[in-house]
Amino acid sequence: MKNTLPYPTDQATSPQHAEDTCASGFNRHRSKLAFDRLVEMGAKMGMENPLFLCHERAAKATTLIGGSEYLNFSTYDYLDINAHPEITDVVTKAAALYGTSAGASRLVGGERPPHRELERALADFYGVEDCIVYVSGHATNVSTLGFLYGPRDAIFHDGLAHNSLVQGARLSGAARFSYTHNDCEALESLLKTRRAEYKRAIIVTEGLFSMDGNIPDLPRIIELKKQYDCMLLVDEAHSLGVLGKTGRGAHEYFDIDPTEVDMWMSTLSKSMCGCGGFIAGRHDLIEFLKYGSPGFVFSVGMPPIVAVACRKALEILIREPERVHKLQNISQFFVHYASELGLDTGSAQGYAIVPIMIGDAMVAGFLANALIKRGIYVMPITFPAVKEGTDRLRFFLSASHTEEHIRKALDAVKEELPIAWDTVKRYVREHANEQ
Repeated sequence: MKNTLPYPTDQATSPQHAEDTCASGFNRHRSKLAFDRLVEMGAKMGMENPLFLCHERAAKATTLIGGSEYLNFSTYDYLDINAHPEITDVVTKAAALYGTSAGASRLVGGERPPHRELERALADFYGVEDCIVYVSGHATNVSTLGFLYGPRDAIFHDGLAHNSLVQGARLSGAARFSYTHNDCEALESLLKTRRAEYKRAIIVTEGLFSMDGNIPDLPRIIELKKQYDCMLLVDEAHSLGVLGKTGRGAHEYFDIDPTEVDMWMSTLSKSMCGCGGFIAGRHDLIEFLKYGSPGFVFSVGMPPIVAVACRKALEILIREPERVHKLQNISQFFVHYASELGLDTGSAQGYAIVPIMIGDAMVAGFLANALIKRGIYVMPITFPAVKEGTDRLRFFLSASHTEEHIRKALDAVKEELPIAWDTVKRYVREHANEQ
């Protein structure tokens, strides 16, 4: 076959040039190499890879790994609802009736009652007109922003906005402006100088930030969105079920009218114990997304069994607000006890997500390994998930955690942290002359 490539085929495929081919070029990407360096260097230093460990049952306050039980701080089961017997029951019945797949896109293959029931329940929960459920939480943001906005528009997003929001902004082709994290003055400055250049604009933030556990000044952001004629999307992936007296999220936390926000987004994999995501807002906007958003139109619909699981989880949340109170109380206890021990929790406000700031990727890795050996499962978060130098252990808290769990974990962190630092510093000294 005639070679149609713009370079000789033998050169492109020869071993000595393998690193220069399209297929292998991704190996040079910095984000890829950051993980590789952590694992490779950790192995040289005697650190086991803490990633991708296999859990052998539902991950609750405790989990089972390799036949051993661990205290677990890496679960999204904020309200201790996952594996609830009522959910198991409705899922079993739904599987017998609908099977395990929606079979096709809802647009062309039709819907099932659980789809409509879940969307109606979520819209009512938020106090807005309508809702659309996507099969993926990440795709919800990517597809929604990518579809609604274009080159004549502008997207103003928080500097620590989730990857899905940033990727959606990039996909849209709109001008993208990142403002300093939780800094409304910085946002206003950007709006004042750049908003008039674009036809449409949207402000994008999170209800509870997934890496730092802090909350934006939503009332002020709403004022700015009105003043500068913008839409507003609030990602409630980690604030649904967590903020507010009854877990209704940021609008309940701030006691604001939910219709002041144009799009309430959340995943269904956290407090709702399922998978997927949704946008809740005005009916006309939701209809527009249902007929055009690529992540909905060109993707298989959510499996009915997942829809009924999420619907039942929402029902339990509404029926048992004490779960929200337990989560909030244990989260506040975590922050206060960490402070007593002199541990740095960054800007966390004590709602489900609390980091212990470390500042070095290898130290965070060694610390996580030391905790695993003591029966405590919590993961290190390093670049590219967070900025270099802000490496941490990220603790996810649940209504099923107790004060005894928190004391055991944080006492262990306090003891092991200096040992982890000494291990890394010693290795650096001993290998200072190596490249």
